[in-house]
Amino acid sequence: MTRVVVVGGGPGGYEAALVGRRLGGEVTLIDRDGLGGSAVLTDCVPSKTLIATAEVMTEVRGSADLGLRFGPQDQANIYAGVHVDLPAVNKRVLDLARRQSEDIEERLRRENVNVVAGRGKLDGPECVIAETADGERSFPADMILISTGAHPRELPDAKPDGERILTWTQLYGLNELPQRLIVIGSGVTGAEFACAYDALGCDVVLVSSRDRVLPAEDADAAQVLEDVLTRRGMTVLSRSRAQAVTRSGDQVTVILTDGRTITGSHCLLAVGSSPNTAGIGLEEAGVKLDGRGFIEVDRVSRTSARGVYAAGDCTGVLLLASVAAMQGRIAMWHILGDAVSPLDLKTVSANVFTAPEIATVGVTQQQVDSGEVPGRALTMPLGSNARAKMQGSRDGFVKLICRKATGIVIGGVVVAPRASELIFPVAIAVAQRLTVNQVADSFSVYPSMTGTIAEAARRLEGTGTIS
Repeated sequence: MTRVVVVGGGPGGYEAALVGRRLGGEVTLIDRDGLGGSAVLTDCVPSKTLIATAEVMTEVRGSADLGLRFGPQDQANIYAGVHVDLPAVNKRVLDLARRQSEDIEERLRRENVNVVAGRGKLDGPECVIAETADGERSFPADMILISTGAHPRELPDAKPDGERILTWTQLYGLNELPQRLIVIGSGVTGAEFACAYDALGCDVVLVSSRDRVLPAEDADAAQVLEDVLTRRGMTVLSRSRAQAVTRSGDQVTVILTDGRTITGSHCLLAVGSSPNTAGIGLEEAGVKLDGRGFIEVDRVSRTSARGVYAAGDCTGVLLLASVAAMQGRIAMWHILGDAVSPLDLKTVSANVFTAPEIATVGVTQQQVDSGEVPGRALTMPLGSNARAKMQGSRDGFVKLICRKATGIVIGGVVVAPRASELIFPVAIAVAQRLTVNQVADSFSVYPSMTGTIAEAARRLEGTGTIS
């Protein structure tokens, strides 16, 4: 029986452990912070639970257009009687995260994974030392998987204090809504929290060092979101880089590199992640790190040390829970001799949980425009969709990208409410190399948001109709 030791219990770690047991391995999982890792305890599950509450408030904002009124008929304020109980929201967030972690632990133990609470450290490429409450324990291994995740990056002159200057892991300790929240960083994390707290009723300032929010996303999609945010009253400061954050009593001040200052009640630092790879014996075991401290891996999750694999955010490949889980599975399939396909990032779908949501998969518009990939792109505004009109949704679009010669779907973007659900048929088309003809010939429900995906395919093949 192959001895497998997994260090880290996030999606990459616990999914790998389950596959390892299913393939007959003797699996030990060493975890320090709680099963599920940051994805479950401090990142994905908590943030998306908070965002679920914010979504309801966003729907309340648009309810007047649907003919809904709150309170007496002569009351002009549609928000009367609707307020946010932040302690209750945060309690629900943390309770849900805890229960999810407990469910993962129960599943692992049911599958006979040996779960050890402690800090794992490599003692060469064939042994892991676990520092536990009862002292050190040694675990010889035929295979080691490192899945230690990452933590919020800090700025040299902006140190979180957990009260007014916060990382995204510390937000759930707030007992009241910030009067004015300054969010530094307009990537996915910054945009999501800025949008959520705006919906909950905060005055939000979003500080972006780039020309636009979400600089790594589809430019058209990012523009739609920025237009929506500014229309709702959010202050978006483009080409503004934060240099320092100071606190004086109940006020924080953000100092920009050009000398401007912004004051608020709270500041959220959303400036990226740093890997949890220091001090765990990686380099001593022959595991190569890049210049930022991330573990270098190939497409089957192998590191530079024989028998040592890595998965998840500590690799810096693509910081998504779904990618971490797939990296972990691939590692187990590879080492334990099962059929395996290398990780293919061109088929990974991702979502930004703003309002509206932005979902993407495959080849980008930028790759087509630059000539890197020969393709054709077509964009259908969401406002032309009958179901969108019924729901009062007017901001967004569906974009399909196909190869010029064959019509094979190679990418797509959806900007819409619940875009995370709508991207799935596009992701299937990309993964299975379906043509726009095949997508166009598939039935979609009328009326439905997915009808715009089918219509985009029909127009790409030249047989468009009115949706």
